[in-house]
Amino acid sequence: MPSRSPKPPVAPRLPHILRSPWGARDDPYYWMRDDERSDPKVLAYLAAENEYRELSMAAAKPLEERLYAEIIGRVKQDDSSVPYYKDGYWYYRRYEAGEEHPIFARRAHSLDAPEQVMLDGNKLARGHEYFEIGSFDVTPDGKWLAWCEDLVGRRQYRLRFRDLPGAQTLATVIDGVEPDIAWANDNKTLLYVAKDPQTLLGVYVRKHVVGTNGAEDPLVFEQTDHSFYTGVCRSKSGKYLFIYMESTLESEWHYADASAVDLEFTVFLPHQRDHEYQIEHVGTEFLVRSNWQARNFRLLRAPVGPSSGPAGWRELIAHREDVLLEDFEVFSSFVALSVRAGGLAKISIKPLAQADAAEFFIASDEPAYSMSIDANPQFESTVLRYAYSSLTTPTSRYDYDVSDGTSTLLKRDPVVGDFNVQDYATEFLFAPARDGARIPVSLVYRRGFVPNGSAPLLLYAYGAYGLSMDPAFSTARLCLLDRGFVFAIAHVRGGQEMGRGWYDAGRLLHKMNSFTDFIDATRDLVSRGYADRARVFGMGGSAGGLLIGAVANLSPQDYCALVAQVPFVDVVTTMQDESIPLTSNEYDEWGNPAEQLYYQCMLGYSPYDNVRAQDYPAMLVTTGLWDSQVQYFEPAKWVAKLRTLKTDANPLYLRVEMESGHGGKSGRFQRYRDIASEYAFILDRFADSGAAASARAAARAEIPGDS
Repeated sequence: MPSRSPKPPVAPRLPHILRSPWGARDDPYYWMRDDERSDPKVLAYLAAENEYRELSMAAAKPLEERLYAEIIGRVKQDDSSVPYYKDGYWYYRRYEAGEEHPIFARRAHSLDAPEQVMLDGNKLARGHEYFEIGSFDVTPDGKWLAWCEDLVGRRQYRLRFRDLPGAQTLATVIDGVEPDIAWANDNKTLLYVAKDPQTLLGVYVRKHVVGTNGAEDPLVFEQTDHSFYTGVCRSKSGKYLFIYMESTLESEWHYADASAVDLEFTVFLPHQRDHEYQIEHVGTEFLVRSNWQARNFRLLRAPVGPSSGPAGWRELIAHREDVLLEDFEVFSSFVALSVRAGGLAKISIKPLAQADAAEFFIASDEPAYSMSIDANPQFESTVLRYAYSSLTTPTSRYDYDVSDGTSTLLKRDPVVGDFNVQDYATEFLFAPARDGARIPVSLVYRRGFVPNGSAPLLLYAYGAYGLSMDPAFSTARLCLLDRGFVFAIAHVRGGQEMGRGWYDAGRLLHKMNSFTDFIDATRDLVSRGYADRARVFGMGGSAGGLLIGAVANLSPQDYCALVAQVPFVDVVTTMQDESIPLTSNEYDEWGNPAEQLYYQCMLGYSPYDNVRAQDYPAMLVTTGLWDSQVQYFEPAKWVAKLRTLKTDANPLYLRVEMESGHGGKSGRFQRYRDIASEYAFILDRFADSGAAASARAAARAEIPGDS
């Protein structure tokens, strides 16, 4: 058993009153907030938390190293993506053995042509503790490359340019942008979105001409309503440039002729409350995905030009109560639809040649899986490229020929070693919620598993923003499955696995459903014998970390240990402060605390506000100092408060990544370090949870120096 002798840091309690029309709250750990990330007292406290975790977990360090070696041992280090063809070039991404970052390259006309490296992430990352390429785009003539890179992890990208024929990078650097860029057809003008430096929201759409001073870029559009996110993109046809703005409940799209000199934008349809839509160009029409009189969305045709409203649009795909239309891809002879049906992400095809041609689905023979539309830049094509994954099948890319219904496997992500898909099994079931709802649950385990109530279980969930957690493959997860774990995803309300109603039932005043769904799914899996009730582990990140924090307060007795990754736990304080990045975008998700009903609702579940004197399970909490989505001080304050009030002796650790943000460390191997650390915590608690000596030996098999 690892030593528990190190003493956790004790955070000073300094009175700080937070006032609202609905009451005052004392936040004694508010002093941890340092927007500049430079206060010596705060940095020292975070460093002390890291040191405490490292000392306390020292005995499990060999396990962590073993896990890390297992994970990277399964990674094909010199891997590459499936190339796609666009504007005369084959584009692809590849990795070199031992390197952290991707290389983006292309070949002219033929895959046998010489390789041209466009961006070498490893060279660009030199000298930076953190580095990430957020996006890139090439001019239609193939001569200019623009890309966005993040050097901090705070998602404040900088925009750069490269002359591809001359292999020269320009001195121009435009700081503080979104990773959304789009070239005009003159092959020298680029649209991008500049951020507000305080809120980090993309507010200003600007136009840059290659070779000019970026500081003088003219303003094309300014977002004055900060409840919207703003982006830019280019139509697949290349005919139009789009500016789009989206909030939780509303959308608005603007379009301009991509060949026009002035790039004057026209509003397609002004935003209206509760109307979400997106457009794409086909011939003389826009195809419009819209939820107008269609909660799960439908697809319509509208003539190019300002629209008077959806009443005049022609329907292509009707609304369905049991199928959610999430996205679509246009081709000259068909439309591919990303949909959710029966809780799973699927792809359907709607032929366009005949008005009465029936829509049909691409089939799968697994009970739990996920399909997604991949890169498809060619409009005049009968072939759809899509990605397929399941909890047992590594991500696989296919070309599906609509003309004859055949799928061709192009690549399955390799898993190095003795991995065999047939060694694992997946299930998809429904767990009963306390209010009668049916919660979809995806599971995976190693074959030979018997549901007799003896296995450890790791249950994961997210449950917010309508984002669905698909049952996708993970090489790292094999470390747990091979040690006898069952892994499950609870598709709780707040996602859209079961349609838009599933999302609406897990937000605003219904947010508690997300948390109770997780608890109810846990108890159902235990009752069915999928888990030993004394060895259930829970995990979630960001808004899923909020879920874990709420569950810790509501039902701590159901879990052996919990992992809360970059958790959003101080809900009321954050939602009252519009100076915090992204707050004003979130009112339709969580509610506006200026209204008493929403204030009381958030206060009723906010993990930080509901910590109390009770026993809690063992917990690992992670954060990044430069996190732009969930500020580091939320989990730091939460851990400090838990330490003060909890009545148990279970370990509580805070891991602070001092050089990263919301997504953790940059680089493919560094991110595996984080996973190995979290799995080591889980397996260490598994070994200490009263399991038999044989289970302990299996959990720490072949670890040098372990006894």
